[in-house]
Amino acid sequence: MKKESKTDPKFSSYAASEQDPALLKLFKDSLMDIYWAENHLTKKLPLMAEAATAKKLKQAIENHLAETEGHVARLQQVFELMGEQPLAKKCEAMDGLTMEGQEIIESTEPGSASRDVGIILASQKVEHYEIATYGGLHQLAGVLGLTEVADQLALTLEEEKKADQLLTKIATSEINYQAAEEA
Repeated sequence: MKKESKTDPKFSSYAASEQDPALLKLFKDSLMDIYWAENHLTKKLPLMAEAATAKKLKQAIENHLAETEGHVARLQQVFELMGEQPLAKKCEAMDGLTMEGQEIIESTEPGSASRDVGIILASQKVEHYEIATYGGLHQLAGVLGLTEVADQLALTLEEEKKADQLLTKIATSEINYQAAEEA
């Protein structure tokens, strides 16, 4: 039987404030990691949009930049819900993924569909990392009894899934075929 936590009112159940503090620390560290990642993406997405040729791809990246700025704000709200200051911890994975995206841009012909395919591949790697991260954080927030935090993370998770689906649609509706026809 779960009992209500009397030690910390920000937790909606017994789980978070009276469980192993290592789990809560891992959760907070992961939040700091994705907070850095999202902030980093706000700087890198404009470069990807600029390098893209296909109008639909450019638009999708620009729209996702606006969503990413919203993700940063939502994470700030998550930190606030937890009574914490928003802090970033360098995300080595996201740093590596964005460097890989830059390498794709540098190694492909400007204006080519092949470059657009590479941008989509790199972007989907980023989306899959974010989906995995937000999915795990959402689950942990539930285990920790952080109901409002879990709700916020679920919103971002769904937006990341939709971004990934849109990239797939753009790739499979035309860009992959255009790249296959390039000399």
